[in-house]
Amino acid sequence: MYVEIRGLTFRYKNAAEDTIQDFTLDIRKGEIIGILGESGSGKTTILRLIAGLEIPSRGSVRIDGRTMVDGNTFLPPERRGIGMVFQDYALFPHMTVEANIKFGLHRMDGARRNERLEEVLRLVNLAEYKRRYPHELSGGQQQRVALARALAPEPSLLLLDEPFSNLDRDLQQRIRDELKVILKGAGITSIFVTHDRDDSRALADRVVILRGGRMVEIGDPAEVLR
Repeated sequence: MYVEIRGLTFRYKNAAEDTIQDFTLDIRKGEIIGILGESGSGKTTILRLIAGLEIPSRGSVRIDGRTMVDGNTFLPPERRGIGMVFQDYALFPHMTVEANIKFGLHRMDGARRNERLEEVLRLVNLAEYKRRYPHELSGGQQQRVALARALAPEPSLLLLDEPFSNLDRDLQQRIRDELKVILKGAGITSIFVTHDRDDSRALADRVVILRGGRMVEIGDPAEVLR
């Protein structure tokens, strides 16, 4: 199995009970997993634990045979090779699209960096926008820039936090379809969290239902959300 999550448990400081309780999940390479739950159910905390932004009290995460965290190991975020698209996209407003995407490619030489830039711009259909600044783009275009920036370093896993929450309702369906095509085209293993059942139906290969920090159901979206 490509991603193996075993017994993740986590409690925020001064909290009365665990935010995440014994979360276990296996993910196949190239699979898109949706985690669906209400606000406060622990969805974003799971992403933060996988990314290394929080340390679990128990449990383990392995990706492609590498241990990210367990009782004896903790790799910091910069050593995990995980890409993340934040809810607000977190683009640098003073940088062009090109500069935003190149920001995470400092380990590549100049020729490979430029080559990778063009690859991801084509993937997200933004090649003609690389000289523009974020404020000159629509919400959907900004999301695609954030996605391109996360994909550019060729991460082992991509995490997306409420990827459609900042988009107008009439844009969401089209952007969902675009995102699935991009992720499948890149062959990237992905986890996204959402409170929207339509997001899960449109994008996920499998859906996890999270309630009170616990997984209560997992399966095909058509079955789980019926």
